Amino acid sequence: MVIHKPVLLEEALGFLKVENGKRFIDATVGEGGHAVAIAQRGGVVLGIDQDPEILEQAKGLIGSSVHRPIGSKIELVQGNFREIERIARENRFTEVDGILLDLGISSWHLKESGRGFSFQKDEPLDMRADPNLTVTAADLLNGLNKDELKELFQKYGEEERAPQLAAAVVRARSLKPFRTTTDLVGVAEKVGRTKDVRRDRIHPATKIFQALRIAVNDEVENLRSVLPRAFEVLGAGGRLVVVSFHSLEDREVKRFFQQMKEQGRGMVLTEKPQTPATAELAQNPQSRSAKLRAIERKC
Repeated sequence: MVIHKPVLLEEALGFLKVENGKRFIDATVGEGGHAVAIAQRGGVVLGIDQDPEILEQAKGLIGSSVHRPIGSKIELVQGNFREIERIARENRFTEVDGILLDLGISSWHLKESGRGFSFQKDEPLDMRADPNLTVTAADLLNGLNKDELKELFQKYGEEERAPQLAAAVVRARSLKPFRTTTDLVGVAEKVGRTKDVRRDRIHPATKIFQALRIAVNDEVENLRSVLPRAFEVLGAGGRLVVVSFHSLEDREVKRFFQQMKEQGRGMVLTEKPQTPATAELAQNPQSRSAKLRAIERKC
């Protein structure tokens, strides 16, 4: 099992003000790293994730001999975090002391799920975080027209080469439908070679993989839905901590926090987002895009 090391872990725990007996919701529990850390400090945790397979990974971590003593402090529930109010009510976890949203994709999804999240592996173009969803990345690549693909790559990938990539996808699928990550990587690399990308720090497929993942899982709309709902689940003085990994997410979080501040309902604890320290970047270069924002509910 790949052990996912949570990004900005100590910072998140600090802003949550984890103390013995306090109650927290980890609304993106993943493999359970944050939930275990909260429970080890005395917190009681309701962990939510939409993926039943990754919840099994979390159960394995929590049930291990090392963490078994704190297992009784963690309850795991399958569901989409946009339903956080219902899930909290059903599990008697309202007016909680803190809620965590870690929006990054897990190491397990990238390395072990077999669903095509990584352009570094040859896998089916699936990208569904919830296997019960009906539309895959391959469906979008094979079904959207050129203008729709261009808009998707621009909106969710912020990809400068979106027009060229959309045209290349349409040409490629006329010869053979997209089925695997290798199919898409090959197209992205061909488009990348038509530009001077020697100074690029990222692979030419990075942004379109991001765009497809966001679209398949409706990530931006889910985030817009969960932020106000999570805020309502907090008790007075409770804190909402969000770790995001791309600018679309960070803008949504910043906008919502500003609204709560202007309405007098929240105190923003991070006027500027927290980012990983040099030591963490050295240990985990993939954390470079992480940003943490936190807000405290006043009323």
